[in-house]
Amino acid sequence: MADVFTPEKRSEVMSRIRGSDTRPEIIVRTLLHRHGYRFTVRGPLNRNLPGRPDLVLPKYRTVIFVHGCFWHGHEHCGDFRLPSTRSEWWTAKISGNKARDLRAENALRSLGWHVVTIWACAVKTRAAREWLEKRLPKLIG
Repeated sequence: MADVFTPEKRSEVMSRIRGSDTRPEIIVRTLLHRHGYRFTVRGPLNRNLPGRPDLVLPKYRTVIFVHGCFWHGHEHCGDFRLPSTRSEWWTAKISGNKARDLRAENALRSLGWHVVTIWACAVKTRAAREWLEKRLPKLIG
């Protein structure tokens, strides 16, 4: 099936996809703050660490990535499904994202950081948020 948008319109639509301050990221920030955790979002540590983590908790030497299920290829998740058009391109794109995530995670661990990945589906429903909220102390360390 051909794209329903012109290339210019598709470019405009894709440019509106946020890379930061996404709803899942803001929900995670709120949960952390509610439990007394202090973190940086755009501090110097965030910019200089491998993979540019979404949140850095310097006191705990912990970084948190809030990954969108589609863009980062969350397997066995209902929110991740490869598009039927241009599937080869999308497979390469998602595989590349996953490889980059793994490289960043390994680099951070080698620098002594604890790495936590929270998927967008983990904050999608109230029940999921409650489950995550209970697990925060164990996740952070």
